[in-house]
Amino acid sequence: MTTSDAPVRVDVATLGEAWLAIATEILTDGVAGYWDKAPLIEIFRATLEVRSPRVEDAIIAEHADPERLAWMHVNFTDHSRVADLGDADSYATRLYDYAHSGRDQIRWVVDKLAADPWARNATITTFQPLTDTSYIPCVSLLDFWLLDGELQLAVYAHGIDFGTKGYANLVELAALQDRVAGELRVGIGTLTMTVKSAHIYDTELDLMRAVVAAR
Repeated sequence: MTTSDAPVRVDVATLGEAWLAIATEILTDGVAGYWDKAPLIEIFRATLEVRSPRVEDAIIAEHADPERLAWMHVNFTDHSRVADLGDADSYATRLYDYAHSGRDQIRWVVDKLAADPWARNATITTFQPLTDTSYIPCVSLLDFWLLDGELQLAVYAHGIDFGTKGYANLVELAALQDRVAGELRVGIGTLTMTVKSAHIYDTELDLMRAVVAAR
């Protein structure tokens, strides 16, 4: 068994700490692989536990690419198709107009938890199997629940690039968690992300080594 076969767990306070901690694990123990023929290094079955997932994060503000943050924000808020992903539906469409059916999944989560704070199945998906053939969304499942007056969010992703986009995924998921918590008038709990393949592309290895070394 290689090191990367063993599940990795990162338990930290902030989004930025989670990004750098998982990047360190990838840089230290990652094995060579490919994604659409692009070389990368990856670890498998990684779980990030972020105890205080705040959108405003000092580490991300210092080291992240503003254009990447803006790109992901548009993906989560604009219903236009995403040209960079082969004109696939945006996360905004998947969350607020699932399969172009008018189904607002986030409203459903809020209403479900408002009606039953003990609900353990306020679970939604971004995967649209009838149309997602060439592109499968990286973040495919979001599971919300209340515990001790705080909103918890668990997310599953088949693959996340922690060189150029992973921090932006974390920021937008934290913003979503904050939005739902605000509508429910509850506190914000833990954000948990489980990733099958947590990776960094070869083109970003030197950049991420420098970022990690700077901390």
